[in-house]
Amino acid sequence: MSAARPTALIADDEPLLRSTLTRLLGEAWPELEVVAEARNGREAIEMFEARQPQVCFLDVHMPGLSGVDAARAIGRRAHVVFVTAYDQYAVQAFEHGALDYVVKPVERARLADTVARLKDRLRARQPVADLEALLEQLAARLGRDKAAAPLRWLHASVGQALRVIPVEEVDFLRSDEKYTLVAWRDGGKASEALIRTPLKELAEHLDSGEFMQVHRSVVVNRRAISHVTRGANETANIHLKGRDEVLPVSRSYLHLFRQM
Repeated sequence: MSAARPTALIADDEPLLRSTLTRLLGEAWPELEVVAEARNGREAIEMFEARQPQVCFLDVHMPGLSGVDAARAIGRRAHVVFVTAYDQYAVQAFEHGALDYVVKPVERARLADTVARLKDRLRARQPVADLEALLEQLAARLGRDKAAAPLRWLHASVGQALRVIPVEEVDFLRSDEKYTLVAWRDGGKASEALIRTPLKELAEHLDSGEFMQVHRSVVVNRRAISHVTRGANETANIHLKGRDEVLPVSRSYLHLFRQM
């Protein structure tokens, strides 16, 4: 009788990223059965308890409970692979070797290395390391390194496609109810898309030398600014290069333009 297929759970708040990872895992590890897909850390824990997969691919940053929180709850019952958009975090935090990681956008070669290590661990029935101390270090490091490791990529669903947007090409970000509007240059063409990550969370990971918050609902790339004009009641307006859109500067942020 053939051995049971290895099983996995994937947790990521972006549906297209979950489907992309599932597809790439199917290519790199055809025997692997993805038995559950979760949208956040809480769902990941619930689905893990229900399905008991051997491997868990957890996005580090998810709304509500994070991937680190989910990994704490899962403990030594599964092999954990973190998926992160913050490669500097990963290089520093996972060098211990007890944890594995892949960086978004997921590359086939890097995923193949991870799959090879997982296969070896499962084949040898290698016990899962006690990760509690490492998870504490990871959580602390992620908190300390927000400014040191700025966000490099954004992922946005545009129709049926997943767009990987270099942060340096973003002109501005603006809150739009439960979403954030991303305005960027796509080959020089002004483009826009909505993502589910809150503006507040994104702002924490942006390079403060390149981006600045000018309104509670607006963050702008300094390089995208054409000029700034003074408005009424100690406010101002930002005019962008190659865009008709005008962004507001609220009174609280007017000090950023002291020369006006």
